[in-house]
Amino acid sequence: MPASSNLRSIVAMLLAVGFFSLMDAVMKALGADYPPMQVAAMRGLSALPLVCLYVVWRGQTRALWRVRWPLHLLRGLIGVLMLSLFAFAIRELALAEAYTIFFIAPLLITLLSIPILKERVRPTHWIAIAVGMLGVIIAMRPNQDAFFSLGALAVLAAASCYAISAIAGRVLSRTDASVSLVFWMTSMLSVGAGLLALPNWVPIAPAHGTLILALAITGFLGQLAITEAFRHGQASVVAPFEYTALAWGVGLDWALWRTVPDQYTLLGGAIIIASGLYLIRQEQGKVVSLPP
Repeated sequence: MPASSNLRSIVAMLLAVGFFSLMDAVMKALGADYPPMQVAAMRGLSALPLVCLYVVWRGQTRALWRVRWPLHLLRGLIGVLMLSLFAFAIRELALAEAYTIFFIAPLLITLLSIPILKERVRPTHWIAIAVGMLGVIIAMRPNQDAFFSLGALAVLAAASCYAISAIAGRVLSRTDASVSLVFWMTSMLSVGAGLLALPNWVPIAPAHGTLILALAITGFLGQLAITEAFRHGQASVVAPFEYTALAWGVGLDWALWRTVPDQYTLLGGAIIIASGLYLIRQEQGKVVSLPP
């Protein structure tokens, strides 16, 4: 895998984490008034018009039908399950606790990349994952009782679904266009979660229109970015940058609720940043050393 592709994917992952962190905050706000499955359906339905416009703008409508259907159906099913589980979890747990458990996903992605993608994981990647996870635990200091709750099990299951979806997306990207990955994931999420949410559907309050618009934009842009991240780069290199969600969490806490991070949060954040910069430096070094 060319180092330049890895650097491009790291940038895409950083953008994806930012958009999805904003989306999580919106989902948590909506979760106070709507069932988890409906929140997952709203995530897909709100973004679907933007996705359709994007496909038309790219002029790739024909590419939507030249796809590997079994893997797309698998990703769609997993996507519905993942978002529904996570929407339930963040209603039961604090974001800090939910994120701490969800951050097992980079490890799962790296482990799956070895047998499925045939990637060779260098020691530096394992170090970055381990150090980043240490930084998360130091920063968040989650309530130990939360790890033995139904919400914790939901987050763990959601993280597993996310890891499988990421690997499946990487496999699909070898043959299918990016627009098809984004379109079918969003469409299947809309239909699947929508049908499951229909029996308990709660009428949407007009006052939540702004939140739903924000959900549409962040979900659409996040899906584009995450697709590009795993399309071009090595999964084991890209995955550790999931940890940058901590920085977004700190920023959102301050911006929305004026919560100032304590010294543990700052220390953990510094460790995560250091591990990320170390990985980037390793990839930059590989670019410099490439033969002309």
